[in-house]
Amino acid sequence: MINNPLRQLETLGQSVWLDYIRRDLITGGGLRRLIEEDGLRGMTSNPSIFAKAITDSRYYDADIQNMVHEKKDAREIYESITRRDVQSSADEFRPLYESTGGRDGYVSLEVNPHLAHDTNGTIEEARRLWRDLDRPNVLLKVPGTFEGLPAIQQLIGEGISVNVTLLFGLPRYRQVADAYIAGIEERIAKGKPVKQVVSVASFFVSRIDAMVDPLLDKIIVQGGGKEDIARQMYGQVAIASAKKAYQIYKEIFDSERFKKLAAEGALPQRLLWASTGTKNPDYSDIKYIEALIGSDTVSAVPVEILDAYRDHGDPKANLENDVERAVWILERLPELGINIDNATQQLEDEGIGKFKKPFDKLMERLEQISPW
Repeated sequence: MINNPLRQLETLGQSVWLDYIRRDLITGGGLRRLIEEDGLRGMTSNPSIFAKAITDSRYYDADIQNMVHEKKDAREIYESITRRDVQSSADEFRPLYESTGGRDGYVSLEVNPHLAHDTNGTIEEARRLWRDLDRPNVLLKVPGTFEGLPAIQQLIGEGISVNVTLLFGLPRYRQVADAYIAGIEERIAKGKPVKQVVSVASFFVSRIDAMVDPLLDKIIVQGGGKEDIARQMYGQVAIASAKKAYQIYKEIFDSERFKKLAAEGALPQRLLWASTGTKNPDYSDIKYIEALIGSDTVSAVPVEILDAYRDHGDPKANLENDVERAVWILERLPELGINIDNATQQLEDEGIGKFKKPFDKLMERLEQISPW
């Protein structure tokens, strides 16, 4: 274990969370082994992950049939399955949650993706899920949309822990951090404790390169004098954005404003690197892990990337290397006609759709089984 690259990430201040959930991983002891042997410190889920788990395996068939006989509808079946898996996973992580003082050991569950632009609907559903899950070490995933911002502030103020998901742009990240801090401030103003209110901001990485690289490709092919700059930026914009996000994180959570809250027991809203699997086969499979190793961060990885990093990871604190270059990349993008804010807004919109589609397909399948 001492030579396990995953375990070495702990010494560099980074927590590894698994971006995957399925019943057999929990019941078969696999999750416990990952916690004990690889130092896994949390787990995330989303509608796509659950849809794949339910449709591509037989582990849920008996439960589904029993609920059909009980005349439960598709939504009730889905929520029962997800609640059981999240609760069981949270129970596996509970000792870690206790031993880290609530810093790690979390399992995330996303609110209905159709509520991404519905502030009140998000708040109501998050309250209900928080009550139904009844575990201190769960995080409710709320998309970091414009409409999600007041929901984040309200939920944090109520003591509901939140994983802010689908973050791509730096301006939106600042707004999310401010919403978290405002929620903490509201809670303290009411005389309520904040030590167990936790949040992470999930910054999606590889999808940025997946969108920007084709634009850079076009510039390289066309020539015109800008191809050299485009080549230098190719495959680097996502990492540059993440490195800049970390600098913003330090600025915000080292501020006098937050230091006052920390004195009351508030924890920083850590950055979580999401979408860490490489989309381009020409890139290293651990590209988005290696470049973003840094203190007080979380890296959420799918199973195949977890296995890859265990096999050939080389843990080094790289997150604050070449920050000046990261800034240079972001500042030069407009010269190439690339508006990164427009690109990240498009990614946010597409990301919501990517969660709605598998969720809706799963609902359709469950409705066919349970036509109540």
